[in-house]
Amino acid sequence: MKPPPFRYVRPDSLEEALALLATHGDEAKVLAGGCSLVPMLNMRLARPEVLVDVNRVGGLAEVRADNGDVTTGAMLRQSAFERSPQLRGALPLTAACAPYIGHFVTRNRGTVGGSLAHADARGELPLVLLTLGGSVLAESRRGRRSIAAEDLFLYHFTSALEPDELLTDVRWPAAAPGWGYGFAEMAQRHGDYALAMAACALRRRDGVVAEVRLGLGAVADRPLLAGEAAGVLVGQSLDGAAGDEAVREAASLAAAAAQPFEDLHASVAYRRQLVSLLSEQVIRQGWLDADDRAGEGGP
Repeated sequence: MKPPPFRYVRPDSLEEALALLATHGDEAKVLAGGCSLVPMLNMRLARPEVLVDVNRVGGLAEVRADNGDVTTGAMLRQSAFERSPQLRGALPLTAACAPYIGHFVTRNRGTVGGSLAHADARGELPLVLLTLGGSVLAESRRGRRSIAAEDLFLYHFTSALEPDELLTDVRWPAAAPGWGYGFAEMAQRHGDYALAMAACALRRRDGVVAEVRLGLGAVADRPLLAGEAAGVLVGQSLDGAAGDEAVREAASLAAAAAQPFEDLHASVAYRRQLVSLLSEQVIRQGWLDADDRAGEGGP
């Protein structure tokens, strides 16, 4: 299949890219890695008049540490989370999800910002950013603004970015003492879209859960936080029979919070069961991981 006709432009600077987006608005699409956009063009699911290739724009793939956060440029390739010891150590939850993003070859091309801006409800990086409580920086000729992950993903393939805005940076809360992390997903084959995903960031203090964020992916029109499920874990030790019961209750509430759909791959009931099982798995991963980290901190 071939894409519909479009005008291709390749700016050399951020200022030039923003000017193009301001001029063309919703008639333009940004080309970063192209792993999602190009197939959509070929299937005629996207029909932009103008394609703005930002691969020549400098400064959009940098990694910076600042006040307990890690900021990655939007053009950082997804494979960096696997290759970089710095990123694996600072962002273990992101590193845990990285091998599930597409395939090795596509991760060498796909970008962090592109995945987030694409806002696929089945995407691993949107789920992890939401679970960690991160945010993105969007820039336009009107200025710049920070958008929290909770506000970024509106529904499937739709983000809060305006047509003239370019996602330039992603802020990830870095791993801290006392925090543990877990990620799990189920797909029919490696590299396929997940049938369900779960992610957990859990803080352990004085032998009990002090704080926890439980995220669900691929089971609604956007990634979700299972707040009620997380709430039953706070103040609980997850060791022993009582801990097992708390984890099962949280997993059951997570399954109830999911909003799965039925298709040829899985039924609603099957996806809910997956949410329950995966939630149990990531909560236990987070609890055990937190046991290896002493002290307190943020996600």
